[in-house]
Amino acid sequence: MLQVRNLRCGYGSLEVIRGVSLHVAPGEIVGLIGANGAGKTSLLRAIVGLLRPWSGEIRLDGKPVTGQPAWRSVSNDLVLVPEGRQLFCDMTVRENLVIGGYRRPDRGRMVEDVWRRFPRLHERAGQLAGTLSGGEQQMLALGRALMGRPRVLLLDEPTMGLAPILVRDVLSAIQELKEQGVTVFVVEQNAVGALSIADRSYVIETGEIVLEGEAAELVQNPEVKRAYLGKGYKEVWE
Repeated sequence: MLQVRNLRCGYGSLEVIRGVSLHVAPGEIVGLIGANGAGKTSLLRAIVGLLRPWSGEIRLDGKPVTGQPAWRSVSNDLVLVPEGRQLFCDMTVRENLVIGGYRRPDRGRMVEDVWRRFPRLHERAGQLAGTLSGGEQQMLALGRALMGRPRVLLLDEPTMGLAPILVRDVLSAIQELKEQGVTVFVVEQNAVGALSIADRSYVIETGEIVLEGEAAELVQNPEVKRAYLGKGYKEVWE
């Protein structure tokens, strides 16, 4: 569904992504874990057209999309939920959703679909987005992205800044999306969370993929344990 081959990009003369290759198959949840500053967000920005690649190739469903503008990524059913959620905080929950489906004539019906997925959002339909809790804001960001009916959903740090109980809620919501046929590529500094829901995962360090494999294998990898997993990881994994 999504292929990245030998991608290089950066800012000015600074190379941030150094020959990254990865793929996401239809119906998968694929994780990308790495420390802060490893290049995770820059990679997502390049995939959706917010950062122009220097070289390499990006394909969506077999078709080249390298260097296309971000608005065309949405038209190609490739949607990003950005780090920090970036909601319209002075607009209501419902208004945020409607904006997410601006290019679809059936957005009224799609709002109802979001209500069914996230009943808590329905309860707060008329509430300003900026007054929601962190977990509710993340659910709204997911719901707004789903209004575009993406074939591939890109998530940038979806659990960042959330309390542990809300982290579990968000991760469960992502798993439910997979069960409903959405393909997900999730970028996380929270390696425990990413590996607990992913089918496969990649590890990125200083702009390069250094490890890849099944999530169940990576969680047992000594290097991953040492660098990314805390003492409580077993409880979360189980």
